[in-house]
Amino acid sequence: MIKRIEHLGIAVDSIASSLPVFETLLGTSCYKEEIVESEGVRTVFLRVGDSKIELLEATNEQSAIAKFLSKNKGGFHHVAFETDDIDAELIRLEKGGFQLIHKTPKSGADNKRIAFLHPKSTQGLLVELCQEKSS
Repeated sequence: MIKRIEHLGIAVDSIASSLPVFETLLGTSCYKEEIVESEGVRTVFLRVGDSKIELLEATNEQSAIAKFLSKNKGGFHHVAFETDDIDAELIRLEKGGFQLIHKTPKSGADNKRIAFLHPKSTQGLLVELCQEKSS
């Protein structure tokens, strides 16, 4: 079951130049920075109440963020929904007609298991499902 919006992902050309803008805008500091090699991204997270903003910068030209930035100037990239059982959600959503980019979860940033739904099946919105990894 989807529990809540976990974070909003924003693609940026440069975290170095974008982070101060968002820290000032939100009145908070980055609490985590991480490179996710499998996705070819550098991420930073900022808390906004119970939600988070994730800034994503490409670390190589083949990453999804690099491809996104080649078509767009940056900006809103995806919405992530938290679930307590990502495997069951993927099965439920595929049965419901959603096109899965990842049929099985993979390791993501911020200690999460993640999987994406294709925008073709979600009215043009890139959707990420995420679940906290077990300790």
